[in-house]
Amino acid sequence: MTGLLALSGIASGYDQVRVLEDIDLTVDEGEIVAVLGANGAGKTTLLRTIAGLITPRSGTIRFRDQDIGRTPAHEIVAQGIAMVPEGGRLFPFLTVMENLELGAYSRAARRSLKQTLEEVLDLFPILAERRGQLAGSLSGGERQMCAIARGVMSRPKLLMLDEPSLGLAPVMVERVFSLIRSLAAAQGLTILLVEQNVVDALEMCRRAYILERGRLIKTGKGEDLLADEDVKRAYMGF
Repeated sequence: MTGLLALSGIASGYDQVRVLEDIDLTVDEGEIVAVLGANGAGKTTLLRTIAGLITPRSGTIRFRDQDIGRTPAHEIVAQGIAMVPEGGRLFPFLTVMENLELGAYSRAARRSLKQTLEEVLDLFPILAERRGQLAGSLSGGERQMCAIARGVMSRPKLLMLDEPSLGLAPVMVERVFSLIRSLAAAQGLTILLVEQNVVDALEMCRRAYILERGRLIKTGKGEDLLADEDVKRAYMGF
């Protein structure tokens, strides 16, 4: 594996509020890496900072050995990072197919739109069945799948998922996590996953970081953190 994303000393926030402080994080090519923590820990702020939606106040973000800390969000997408926001945020009055096509934003993605669409519909057969349906009429699980598929349409090197299991029934949570595993295997995607579903995330990821009040307090292999007594007490109710 080779280094794909590296954050060093990142501080970030909104207006006068500092949310993240001194964040060091790496994601190697081909990994699934999870970022875990309670509400308000700064997980979404971290993804938004990497995606270029927030400019870091200090520190560096390197992607494929290029400094992207001051790069506009649309250029970051073109360089190979896609973010699926919490709740998916589909265009409800456009069809499933139209939402997917909008995911092929960059010039390179548009050139291979037909091929990517075929691959995505093979991976997400329910979306092939719903292709002409308005996105707003999908079930919660189907909307989440459509949002993830739209992210894949940009042909990213790094796919960032913000709380993909939020609000889903347990059976649908299992389907979404299974789908994420399949994506990583079939597409060779590197995935940075923000999630409150700690057990499922740690079972799936290679490595994880735990964020608390804007600071990273623990990191390690998923299997090791599953057995960590502090993690069990704080996040699993044991």
